Amino acid sequence: MNLKTILLGILFAALWASASAAAKIGLRSVEPLVLFQIRFLIAGVGMLAYSYFIQKDRLPQGKEWKELTIFGLLNVTLYLSFFVLGVSEVAAGIGSLSTATNPLFISILSAVWLGRKVKSTEWLAVLLGMVGVGLACFPLIQNSFATPLGLFYMFLCMLSYSIGTIYYSNIDWKLSRTAINGWQVFLGGILMLPITFLMHKKPNNYDLTFYLSEFWLIVPVSVIAVNLWLYLLKIDAIKASFFLFLCPIFGFTYSYFLLDEPITYHTFLGTALVIVGLYVGQREKLSK
Repeated sequence: MNLKTILLGILFAALWASASAAAKIGLRSVEPLVLFQIRFLIAGVGMLAYSYFIQKDRLPQGKEWKELTIFGLLNVTLYLSFFVLGVSEVAAGIGSLSTATNPLFISILSAVWLGRKVKSTEWLAVLLGMVGVGLACFPLIQNSFATPLGLFYMFLCMLSYSIGTIYYSNIDWKLSRTAINGWQVFLGGILMLPITFLMHKKPNNYDLTFYLSEFWLIVPVSVIAVNLWLYLLKIDAIKASFFLFLCPIFGFTYSYFLLDEPITYHTFLGTALVIVGLYVGQREKLSK
């Protein structure tokens, strides 16, 4: 993995991690599923318009519709629905740990489903990253409240996203990344509509805060970050997963500056361990 790929991976983590801060700001105005429902539908339509009017991509054919629908179901509909159900049952600090579990799930699923033997250095990198993220989140965990049901929802959330990642990596896609991303986001958003209607409870306020939050969630997160993620997955799904370790660290930084949430020495020690874990995971490719 060359320097360009590493920098793109760091950019992905920085943009992807900004979603939680932007979402917290947007949730001051509207319900969670409403915020994300609109985000995915608008992002999907925008990417599809770019794909077919600018890039002149072709439409999906045959089994590609099924593959895109399954990917959207796993990566958007189930992932987001379980996440929203989970955060309604657990404190925000617990939710910030969820991203860190992805590499472990991805590694195990890759080994079992794709016949790929996970190297000992990769397991070590996963361990260092998990310990680092856990240490960074330690003060939040101490003061968090969570129900067994909420933790189960968060587990299902990360499991769905990880399965979606492995599923994507196991398909021989012939469509462009923009078309794939556009369709999976749009189809996932369509499949989420019934859940959004069923969970609607209160009026929504479509003010400036809502529009700014939606813009950030759509362009930097759903368009740029997701396309970067798909690019990294095509290079190496296991290696790409290590960049997810950086997401909570960026998340803490955004929370501190944008939401006035504290950063402690645990955060800095955790960051150091995450960096070591990333180095261990990337060392062999960096030396080539």
